[in-house]
Amino acid sequence: MKLLRYGAPGQERPGILDADGQIRDLSQHIADLSGEALLPAALDKLRTLDINQLPRVEGQPRLGPCVGSIGKFICIGLNYADHAAETGAAIPSEPVVFNKWTSAVVGPNDEVQIPRDSLKTDWEVELGVIIGQGGRYISEQDAMRHVAGYCVINDVSEREFQIERGGTWDKGKGCDTFGPTGPWLVTADEIADPHSLNLWLEVDGKRYQDGNTSTMIFRIPHIISYLSRFMSLQPGDVISTGTPPGVGMGQKPQPIYLKAGQTMRLGIEGLGEQRQTTVQA
Repeated sequence: MKLLRYGAPGQERPGILDADGQIRDLSQHIADLSGEALLPAALDKLRTLDINQLPRVEGQPRLGPCVGSIGKFICIGLNYADHAAETGAAIPSEPVVFNKWTSAVVGPNDEVQIPRDSLKTDWEVELGVIIGQGGRYISEQDAMRHVAGYCVINDVSEREFQIERGGTWDKGKGCDTFGPTGPWLVTADEIADPHSLNLWLEVDGKRYQDGNTSTMIFRIPHIISYLSRFMSLQPGDVISTGTPPGVGMGQKPQPIYLKAGQTMRLGIEGLGEQRQTTVQA
């Protein structure tokens, strides 16, 4: 299933994509695509619906973040060896963990704001993992049973805030609009191998990132198990799993950063595409 949320910010309704790419409304069956609606039993119930009997959503409504009321937005840094190399960082021996504040979350095609005083706003296409069944101290063998589905994430980052201003990475990662999520949540049963997906990103039509999830250092079962040692994972939590090379800070002979008025387009095989215009905050 390709599950989504549509409508004005803060007023999104749950939906599902039919075989013709048309949005069908799910609001008679679930209140939102969040929390307990992402548990395995709840998703199994949605699978029994006749999609063609659901109300058709006319026009082209705005798509919101594909998960509502996200509890935790957890990110893994430097999870592709070639990306670590382009940033001059050592390959980590354990997953590098940081957070995006949930106020960063926006729809897949919403505007991305360049923060005031920003000099180094950057892009990062990433595979998002959405937790269905929660848990703590999850084994790697059982980890994939806790995945509700996958989505595209743009881990927008302000490198000066992140690296040069002291403290942790979080303040350079969690600025408002720095977490475009969607366009849809593709349930885990539709993705045969999440470790073999092409992912890419373009700015103003120029392709900068062109990678594959097969080159992750830490794979999804390890990430889920690792995180669950330090926190309970809960339905609707989102994990962003790292980016391949080609980010702005890694460009040669000198870094390239975003400015207002540019367009980012990015996507992951089988998970759809995003498109954002940058504006000044």
